[in-house]
Amino acid sequence: MQFTSEERFDDGVRQCEFTLGAIPGTLWTSGVAPAPLVLMAHNNGLPKADPRLAARARYTAARGYAVATIDAVGCGGRPRSAAEERARADLRRAMQAGEPVDEIFESVVGPMVERAVPEWQMTLDALLEPPEIAGPVGYSGGWTALGIRLAVVEPRIAAAGFFAGGFVPRAQREEARHVTVPLLFLLQWDDEGNPRQRALDLFDAFGSEEKTLHANLGGHTGTPWFELEDGCRFLDRHLK
Repeated sequence: MQFTSEERFDDGVRQCEFTLGAIPGTLWTSGVAPAPLVLMAHNNGLPKADPRLAARARYTAARGYAVATIDAVGCGGRPRSAAEERARADLRRAMQAGEPVDEIFESVVGPMVERAVPEWQMTLDALLEPPEIAGPVGYSGGWTALGIRLAVVEPRIAAAGFFAGGFVPRAQREEARHVTVPLLFLLQWDDEGNPRQRALDLFDAFGSEEKTLHANLGGHTGTPWFELEDGCRFLDRHLK
């Protein structure tokens, strides 16, 4: 892992850009050591520099966590295959035409999850090497499909916060039964891109003995600000 730049903010948070082979990433820390680690994945294909993700990461780091995100294959500015570009073009066309899009999402999101998981695990290995960052590890992010897979295959993840707004392929919906870590699940009740009942069915499928559903009125981007604070309290209970 090679750190390429650093920026310090008035709240004491330090933001460092890094590369791990071909993987670009960002790490936020606040000087607390050793700090529990939170993996904060953005939604399918968005860049790690997405302002909403960066704001959440900085807020969480200020609470005493090390927070990391990466641009996995197909995300942010990393190149996509010709097949991925065709699938995304088909998705845009179908959404504009008001046509069903689930099967197109399946063809896009499922393969992205398969490629992203090994890169996230490599990043986790590298981040846990220095003594300043320690377990336990949490997952927090809008890319619920990726989080489900990581929570199932990665034993170092001790708690997870998921947002119900992202498309979850059928394979990950089945895997949800094998998620057993404490779970916080956020649902926007009027999310125009995610059928409410499907999100509720997914919450019901999770195998965790401790799972909490927070549902708020509003559309996809209308999550209330206080959910960020509640999410950090959830992490505090399970990672500190």
